[in-house]
Amino acid sequence: MRQRLGRSWRSSRPRTQPPLVISHREKNTQRIAALDEQAERLRLKPGMGIADARAMHPGIEIVEADTQADRRLLESLADWCDRYTPLVALDGQDGLFLDITGCAHLFGGEKSMLDDMLSRFFHQGFDVRAGLASTPGAAWAAARFCATSVVSPGEEKKTMAPLPLAALRLAPETVASLESVGLRTTGAILQAPRAPLARRFGKALLMRLDQALGHLEEAVSPRLPVAPLSVERHLSEPIMQMDEIERLVLLLARSLKADLERRGEGARALQLLLFRVDGAVSRIGVGTSRPLREPGLIGKLFHERLAALEDVLDAGYGFDLVRLSVLATAPFEMDQTDFTGDVSGSDEDLALFVDRVSARQDSNAVLKPVPVESHIPERAVSFVPFAETGKASGHAGNRVGETALARPSPGPERPIRLFPQPEQVEVMAAEVPDGPPARFRWRRALYEVARAEGPERISPEWWRDGADEATRDYFRIEDADGRRYWLFRQGFYGTTQGNPRWFLQGLFA
Repeated sequence: MRQRLGRSWRSSRPRTQPPLVISHREKNTQRIAALDEQAERLRLKPGMGIADARAMHPGIEIVEADTQADRRLLESLADWCDRYTPLVALDGQDGLFLDITGCAHLFGGEKSMLDDMLSRFFHQGFDVRAGLASTPGAAWAAARFCATSVVSPGEEKKTMAPLPLAALRLAPETVASLESVGLRTTGAILQAPRAPLARRFGKALLMRLDQALGHLEEAVSPRLPVAPLSVERHLSEPIMQMDEIERLVLLLARSLKADLERRGEGARALQLLLFRVDGAVSRIGVGTSRPLREPGLIGKLFHERLAALEDVLDAGYGFDLVRLSVLATAPFEMDQTDFTGDVSGSDEDLALFVDRVSARQDSNAVLKPVPVESHIPERAVSFVPFAETGKASGHAGNRVGETALARPSPGPERPIRLFPQPEQVEVMAAEVPDGPPARFRWRRALYEVARAEGPERISPEWWRDGADEATRDYFRIEDADGRRYWLFRQGFYGTTQGNPRWFLQGLFA
């Protein structure tokens, strides 16, 4: 319905629209999964067969349920609820848990916060029922079974007593077993002896009861990690232009700087959250190759990222809440300057360049070679994103739990250009058994060998390639035109495995 009539369909729905019923298949039968207010007034109920509902009211509109789309919608609503609290968890297929501890005063109190939330949901086209209590269990029951939405602290027992057993979030088979012995309300459970209940119906019954009453702690597990630092700005007038967003990012980054300085840290990953007035949320993240706290540099990174997303970022009717969060931090150490004021040995300009390119493209836009524990040339170096190398050996130095990448020790001369995989060549007139070739053909061109140096023997990695892998003998070769190559012979002459093969590994110049 929201796709057909828009996000505000509930307040602008045509009166001629027929009652809407959502169906799903249950045990080879199409049944009602959900329905709107008009269908409820026709006394249709969830679980009723579609055939019976159509026979009673032929004019109803039936739409097949899409569980994946419903899940995406619920997750988008969870994103939108981040405007109230970062502790948002999914509750089944149709609910959300919000831990608003310490957040309600930002909205004028719990009641004002709840009213604002319900009003915004209504204008987005949702019929929402909310419950507010000091325990998740009581809030869940109030949202689904109570006429009042607010349960005062200490009133949990009084509120839960007249409610049905389903208010305790019990399994359907447990509810059926309790009702079969005459226990039909939560109050009946409260009055019954606990020990026989636990023996007959399991410990889950008493656990749910104690959680609802606050006798047992129940934590809300947020669907997303909570940022250690966040700053936000509520806007009286929504903004839509990119330059306005960038100006606001700069203001928020200045607020973050003081907190980062107090903690002695810098940001390694930041996220910009843009909350649209119609409920959509955009998350824009950037990473840094070294700890960062300077607002101007943070602004440059988001300038590049927003420029890359300008064609896909839909501002709609504008953003009324903007939040800048630090997702990851690292210790920040001040650089030592020399007498000219320049930082000795600093690679700040390179790091900023890499960060801006990565923000414009992606984290794999700039790669850096790092040594790998392998003596096979094509495996001895691995290319990783530049920012990841800074996590292990970067500006912040080594920390507990981090291992610095070791610098390669001086060894035999290696080519300037090393091929990702050796390329096979055809060799003519090679000296037997361990000499270099007199000429070779590579990529359909014939090269005359003028000088050669070697061999340098590299044994195979038997634990990776197997015991049958052949040994390599490497030669540094120069042709008649002065070009230098790095060739190797795989295997030996005069063995039962046949003639060895020759490969070109890289180019010196």
